[in-house]
Order: sequence, then C-alpha cells, then structure tokens
Amino acid sequence: MKNLTLAIDVMGGDYGASITVPASVQALLLNPYLHIILVGNPDIIKKLLVNEDIFLRSRLEIVASKSVISENAKPSECIRSSHGSSMRITLEQVKKGRAHACVSAGNTGAIMGLAKLLLKPLNGIDRPALMTILPNQKANQTVMLDVGANIVAESALLVQFAIMGSVIAEELLTIHEPRVSLINIGQEPIKGLSSIQDAALMLQSSKEINFIGYVEGHDLLSGKTDVLICNGFIGNIILKTIEGIVRMFLFLLDSNNQEKKQSCHHNQLKKWFNEDLVNKFHYLNPDKYNGALLLGLQGVVVKSHGSANNLGFIAAIQKAEQIVQQRVLDRISMCVQALLSKNG
Repeated sequence: MKNLTLAIDVMGGDYGASITVPASVQALLLNPYLHIILVGNPDIIKKLLVNEDIFLRSRLEIVASKSVISENAKPSECIRSSHGSSMRITLEQVKKGRAHACVSAGNTGAIMGLAKLLLKPLNGIDRPALMTILPNQKANQTVMLDVGANIVAESALLVQFAIMGSVIAEELLTIHEPRVSLINIGQEPIKGLSSIQDAALMLQSSKEINFIGYVEGHDLLSGKTDVLICNGFIGNIILKTIEGIVRMFLFLLDSNNQEKKQSCHHNQLKKWFNEDLVNKFHYLNPDKYNGALLLGLQGVVVKSHGSANNLGFIAAIQKAEQIVQQRVLDRISMCVQALLSKNG
C-alpha cells in the first residue's frame, strides 16, 4: 500500500521519545511508502531528528501536544483532562482521516476510554478488546484476546471476542475455520465462572464459530487451538507471565550475558546450550510480538508495551502497517455483522 500514514504518540510509555522517535525513523527506512505523524513535544522531537537526512525527514510530520497522560492516572481522570495530550491528539489524527492507524505505548485504560469515545466501536460490538498474536510450540501462531482492555467480561462480550478473534485468525494467519477456545480452569462443562459456561453454550450453538471447548493454562501455547478467549484480567496476567518466562529462558541461553557468566551455573549451562539452540529459540523473543490491536473499533489502534525497547516499538508500528495494508478492519466489520445477524 502506497502512502500509508501512521500517527505515533511520541510521549507515551516509560521511555517516551527516546524510544518512539528512533523506532519511527527505523520503520521509515524499512518501508519506503510509509509516512509518520509524530505527536509530542516539538523541541524534544527535533533534537532527536537533527542528524537524519532531509529526504527521510520529508516523510515525517510533527504535530505539537501540550501534555502527557500519566501512567498512574485513572481512565476517568485521563478522559476529562485529555485535551491537548499526545495520546488524544494521536487518536484524533485517525478520527480526522489524517492517519490510517495510530500507535501508543501510553496508559492502557486511557487508550481504551479515549479510543472508544473518539473512534466508536463497530456496530454489534459493545466494547473493544486488546488482541495479540503469540507463537506456539508447533511453530505457528495463536490469537489471544482480551489481554487487558476489559477486566470483567460477561458471556455476550466473550462471544463477541470469539467472533473477532476468529476473523483475525482467518484473515491475518490464513487459518481456515480457526479453532476457538475459552480459557478455563478445567475442561469439564461445569468448571469455571458462570459467564464462561454461558459463553461456551452460546458458542456451541453457533454454526459459524469453530468452538472446540475449554483450554487450560498448560495448553495455551501448545497449538491445540488457534484463538484463545478470556477477560482482560486473566489475559493480561497470562501474557506477562509468558513474556517473563520466555525472557528468563532467553537470558539463560545467552552465552554473552555478563551477569550470567558470573553465575556458578554458567559452565553447566554452556554444556546444555549451544549457539544453534540459541538461534532456534530467538523467534520467541517477546519484543518481536509487541503491539496489541485494540480490536472492535472504527479505526486501527495499536497499543505497545509501555516498557518496549526499540525493537519492540518497531514491531508495534509494523503490526499497525499490516492491519491497514490487509484491510483487516473492513473484513472484520463485514464478518462481525454477518455472524452477529445470524446469531440474532
């Protein structure tokens, strides 16, 4: 897709412009058709761009903001005081049609609230959900939602997540009739919260969703299912636990890590792991999968981890590019409407 424009919340996240601006520049180098709107403090942004060539800078636009939404602020407070903030102005670029999508590493609750206010949910979707794609042990990928947008999700909302997740798996991962599962504490029909049990009954009666039942924690990355559905409280804990375990694993594999070299276990680890094994498992690096799509809106919004490094933020930008280029939003809207109308 030529002339693809993304809006970036430069000031959001733990590291702000020191990560978002260099990552944006790198994204431009990787895609010659990409244009980026950098929203934030112009003085800070310009200092970080001073050494970039004129041609590359011609594909950048700076839009000034007056404030930054705090990571610790409550969503309701964020919305009331959001005017002039880098996050709100970034979302407004999508609303006004100046950008095809936006990326922010800012406050998750604020992004959820402002995006719903400014961009509006798709018809038939009550609340958007954060969706991510994870690697599984079969060297394939698994769609997972919600990973943090909705702490509580009743059965009807879980069914909507399942519909959207199924469409994503089919359109982005090209999986025919993707298998959909609800995350639960057991596989028996009587296990779990009433909202999960009710959602299971609703999904079982749907001819359009390939619902295969419950999946437990030990099978999340087994590849037994293509779409994992849960509320945002459970999903966020699972996602961050998986990332923590993978980072620990990659840390142990890294023979160049100075801290590990000082460990008494280092020599033993060297016997266990070799360079080929390290290379084999680096595809699991969570940075490569950074960027959760806020799914169910009339606009493309990608939420990056607040602590994302340069590689991670580039991955979030590329995820936004992919969603736009493959016109996933239009396909989701059409499929959701068709499925919801059939399901009454």
